[in-house]
Amino acid sequence: MADRLKSAIFFIGENNMSCNKLEELITLLEEVKADYHKFYEKGNSAAGTRVRKTMQEVKTAAQDIRIDVQNTKNS
Repeated sequence: MADRLKSAIFFIGENNMSCNKLEELITLLEEVKADYHKFYEKGNSAAGTRVRKTMQEVKTAAQDIRIDVQNTKNS
């Protein structure tokens, strides 16, 4: 999935603010991977809390991208 998101950067453009937002989203997903495995494979409940927190940040970042895309489309 991260590869698909990284390839989307080329479609957005390097100088666009959305590129930074997309990079932030990709970074969040890459960072949560270890905690995700700790929670599901090792039963670490603290890792589960970190996963939920990061997923909320992912949701916010994705919404920011959606709004930017919509505004760009409508302008």
